[in-house]
Amino acid sequence: MINLIEGAGIFIWPLGLCSILGIFIIVERFYALMPGKIMPRSIVENLIDGKIPEVADDSVGGRILQYYLRNRPDPDQMKAFARMEVTRMERGLFILEIVVSAAPLIGLLGTVTGLVKVFANVSIDTGMPDPGTFIEGIALALTTTMLGLSIAIPALVGNHILIRRIDTLAARLSVGVERLMVLAKEREREGEE
Repeated sequence: MINLIEGAGIFIWPLGLCSILGIFIIVERFYALMPGKIMPRSIVENLIDGKIPEVADDSVGGRILQYYLRNRPDPDQMKAFARMEVTRMERGLFILEIVVSAAPLIGLLGTVTGLVKVFANVSIDTGMPDPGTFIEGIALALTTTMLGLSIAIPALVGNHILIRRIDTLAARLSVGVERLMVLAKEREREGEE
C-alpha cells in the first residue's frame, strides 16, 4: 500500500480527493434515497385506500403532501413542485459525474508525466535511461493509471445505480401526485353535492 502511494507521486492527492468524494456521495445518496425516506408506506397506503393523508413527515412524499395541504394547488403546480423535489434527490450527482471523468484523466496525466520522466533522462551516450529514473517513471505511469481507473469504475457504477433509483422513485412520486390530485377532485365533488 505504501509503495502504491509512493508510486503515484503528487497525483495521489487529487486521486485521493476523487476517491473520498466518490465514496461520500455514493454512501450519502444511497442513504438519502431509501424508499422510506422518499415515499413512506403510510402515505402510500392512505393514497391506495382513497384517503388524503392529513399528517405529513419530512420525507419527499411528506413535503409534497405538506405543499398540497397548505396551498391546495392545481395539478400543474403539484407536478412542478414534485419535479423540484426530484431535483433535490439528484443533489451531489454532478460531483460524482466529475469524479467519473476526472479520475481517469488524472491517471492519464500521471502516465504521461511518468513517461516524460523516463524519456527525459535517456543518456545521449548510451541511449539508455537511468535505471532509477526509469523505475520511478514507469511506476508513476502504471500506478496513476491503475488508481484513476479503480476510482472511476466504481464511481461510474454507483452513479448509474443512483440515477436508476432516482428515476424509479420519481415515477412513484409522479403516480402519488396523480393519485392525490384525483382524490382531491373527488373530495371537491363530494363537497359540492
